[in-house]
Amino acid sequence: MDRIWAPWRMSYIKAIASEEGCVFCTAWNTEEDREKLVLERTEHSLIMLNRFPYTNGHMMAAPKRHTSDLDELSDVEMLDLMKSVRRARNLLQKIARPDGFNIGVNLGRGAGAGIEDHLHIHIVPRWVGDSNFMTVVGDIRIIPEGLMITYDMLYEALSSL
Repeated sequence: MDRIWAPWRMSYIKAIASEEGCVFCTAWNTEEDREKLVLERTEHSLIMLNRFPYTNGHMMAAPKRHTSDLDELSDVEMLDLMKSVRRARNLLQKIARPDGFNIGVNLGRGAGAGIEDHLHIHIVPRWVGDSNFMTVVGDIRIIPEGLMITYDMLYEALSSL
């Protein structure tokens, strides 16, 4: 078996293991935006980086309200959430210049939701050729840029949108 060493990830893994509660509610209620990867809050939603990204810049938008049910969101909350998705996509388009995007919601465990109890929308930038043999053969994703480097770059750029 081949090994890929990434010793910098151990502090990250230990920090995740110690977290309790809903990641989105915790992110909403913290002042430690960089640590929790929060890029922006609106009245009813937030935008944050995904700690377990599929690609560099993988973001999520989540409503402030703790719910897993689309029908529980008011029209105002839904519009605010979708505006956050659009803002995240625009930011990634400007900074990362991907060839496309996967934008979607996994509702329920059967659909692949890693966090089932708080609705969230994934905004995943994609580039032609970003899936290579490592993903297919080794079930490994290679993320070429550190998470905090990506956060800092996106956070700074968000102010100019």
